[in-house]
Amino acid sequence: MSIEQRLKDLGITLPPVSVPAAAYVPFVRTGNLVFLSGHIAKKDGQVWAGQLGKNMATADGKAAARAVAIDLMGTLSVAAGGLDKVVRIVKVMSLVNSTPDFTEHHLVTNGCSELLGEVFGEAGVHARSAFGVAQIPLGACVEIELIAEVR
Repeated sequence: MSIEQRLKDLGITLPPVSVPAAAYVPFVRTGNLVFLSGHIAKKDGQVWAGQLGKNMATADGKAAARAVAIDLMGTLSVAAGGLDKVVRIVKVMSLVNSTPDFTEHHLVTNGCSELLGEVFGEAGVHARSAFGVAQIPLGACVEIELIAEVR
C-alpha cells in the first residue's frame, strides 16, 4: 500500500509547510538526510497550549503529539519531494511542556511515534528521545523535531 493511500485511509490531509516563527528554516537537507526543525502542537490552526501534569492529561498530550506528526509529515513531504522518497524515519526528539513531577513524556511522544509507524511501516520505526521541559515557545504543550533518510 502506498503512503498516500495509508494517509487517505487514516483520514489525514497533510498541511502546507508552516512559516517559521523566528530566525530558522523549516528543514535542511544534507546528502540523504533531512533535518526538520521543531514543530509545535496546533489544534484547529492555533497553538495547542498547555502543560502536562497541570492542565493537560497524558491522553491529551498524546493527541497533540499525533497532530505534530501530521505537520512534520507535511514538511517532510516538501523537503523530500514526496513521502514516497522517504527511506526511513531516523530519529524523533520530543519536548513535552510539563510540571517537574510529570513522568509520562514517553507516552505523550508515542502519539507521534505510533502514527509514523502506521504511515511508514517498518521504515517509520525510529530512534527517539523524549524530554520534559519547563516551557515551549508560545506555551505549546509539545514540540517535536525529526530526522529522516530520503532518496
